[in-house]
Amino acid sequence: MRILVIDGQGGQLGAQIIKSVKSKFEGAEITAVGTNSAATLAMLKAGADNAATGENPVKVACRSADVIIGPVGIVIADSLCGEITPEMAVAVGQADAVRILVPMNKCENQVAGVPDLSTAALINDVTEKIGKLNMK
Repeated sequence: MRILVIDGQGGQLGAQIIKSVKSKFEGAEITAVGTNSAATLAMLKAGADNAATGENPVKVACRSADVIIGPVGIVIADSLCGEITPEMAVAVGQADAVRILVPMNKCENQVAGVPDLSTAALINDVTEKIGKLNMK
C-alpha cells in the first residue's frame, strides 16, 4: 500500500500520523510531502520512507498514491494559512486514491458536525480507516 501524507506548517500532525501508521502497517510505503521544509523534516524524522517539499512533489506523489492522508485543508486552495496552492488542492482532489482527511478546525476552515476531538483520537480514526480498506 502506497500512502502519501501531506502536511504543512510544522508538520506535527503528519509526523504523528506517520508514526501511528508505521507502527500498525509494516508493509506500507509512506511518502511525506510537506508544504515547507520544516514540515517535510518533521515527517521524515517520524519515519517516512520518502520525502519531498512543495507543490510539484504533491502533484507527482498524488499520481501514484493508493491513500492520501492529511488535514482537510489539503483539498482547499489557500488553506493551511496559505500553504496549499490551488494546484495542490486539485491534485489531491483528482487523485485516483482514497483520501482520509483529518478534520482540523484551524486556519478559518471549520467542519460542521465534527466534534472537537483530540489529535490522538483523530489519528486513531485514521489508522482504523486504513485498516478497513480492501487493498492489495
